[in-house]
Amino acid sequence: MIIVTKENFEQEVLNNPLPVLVDFWASWCGPCRMLMPTLETLSKELAGKAVIAKINVDEQSELAAKFGVMSIPTLLVFRGGQVVESAVGVQPKGKLLAMLGI
Repeated sequence: MIIVTKENFEQEVLNNPLPVLVDFWASWCGPCRMLMPTLETLSKELAGKAVIAKINVDEQSELAAKFGVMSIPTLLVFRGGQVVESAVGVQPKGKLLAMLGI
């Protein structure tokens, strides 16, 4: 799992050849904490097939605003630099895999 900031967003997300699931989260968010174990599992299981990334909305408010994040957790899947899937709230592992197309 990678931590994304505005400084590495382009390199880690937009220019990544793999699909990237970006989790917009905050440390004080209960549902975000509930989702964390699922994302950690996916990060290990999908190594080399997809990337799981986290963006802390408190520290990276510019990125959250750019993508219209109003509620967290917000999950966006990027392919080829474009958002191709999105979901808000805690999602089951199967739904996350489907969003990634895996």
